[in-house]
Amino acid sequence: MDKALKTEPVDVPIRVRYADTDKMGIVYYGTYPIYFEIGRSEYMREKGFSYRNFEEEGYHLVVVNLEAKYYNSATYDDLLIVRTSISDLKSRGLTFHYEVYKDGTLVVEGKTKHICINRERKSSSMPPHLLKILKDVESA
Repeated sequence: MDKALKTEPVDVPIRVRYADTDKMGIVYYGTYPIYFEIGRSEYMREKGFSYRNFEEEGYHLVVVNLEAKYYNSATYDDLLIVRTSISDLKSRGLTFHYEVYKDGTLVVEGKTKHICINRERKSSSMPPHLLKILKDVESA
């Protein structure tokens, strides 16, 4: 996974719900991409631009790649911290990096690569003001 992060991370607490676990009582591996999405949405909101605003302007960030590496397990009612940052930023897309912690121990590390599309569902450059916000965050 990417180790050289370019942006200041945003931490989001998530309490594991019973519905997030499998028959063994462990967080189901397919739940982590949902946690990644929560981290991604809150990251953008924290940096000054909600994903809702992005969609209202006619854009979407489509996931074109997802990676996850599992180190430890989490169980029902654990309090997790999803740490989200951007590890790559280009005019037409970006890569988010995630680290999920339980009591300071790394549980899962992942990344999602996204491309920007417009209302016509065609690849597009990101809106200039969003790119500026993200680049300002990157250089801070």
